[in-house]
Amino acid sequence: MKKEMQGRQGGASLIEVMIAVLIMSIGLLGVAAMQATALKNSQSALERSQAVIESYAILDAIRANQEAGRNGSYTRGMTCSAPAGADLVSGDLGRWITSMKASLGADACGAVACVAATRTCTVTVRWNDSRGTGGASAQEVVTVGRI
Repeated sequence: MKKEMQGRQGGASLIEVMIAVLIMSIGLLGVAAMQATALKNSQSALERSQAVIESYAILDAIRANQEAGRNGSYTRGMTCSAPAGADLVSGDLGRWITSMKASLGADACGAVACVAATRTCTVTVRWNDSRGTGGASAQEVVTVGRI
């Protein structure tokens, strides 16, 4: 009976345990890398949603002040700083730029182009999305709305 038991293996060898730990470590590193990528892309998606919200915010402000919107008072080229002025249009644009910088980062900029003949305004929001997978340093969202 002793001879039969000597031929059987009684447990796992050290090499087998080390290989199992190595395979498990590689798997856990893969999971951690996927989690980091998901977190970056989640932030990028949040910023895209914020850009859309910001574009609708200025369109709503223009709709509230339609006369100024239709005569081109809100039309501005790409600007990254809040305009100076005490009138309603400057205040709206200033709050819009400030809000974009708060939600999209210091690199956020915006442009508004209103056309009286078609009663439409095109709003462009630009921000730095280079942290997201495949993101650009000058990501843009363009929204066209009727006023």
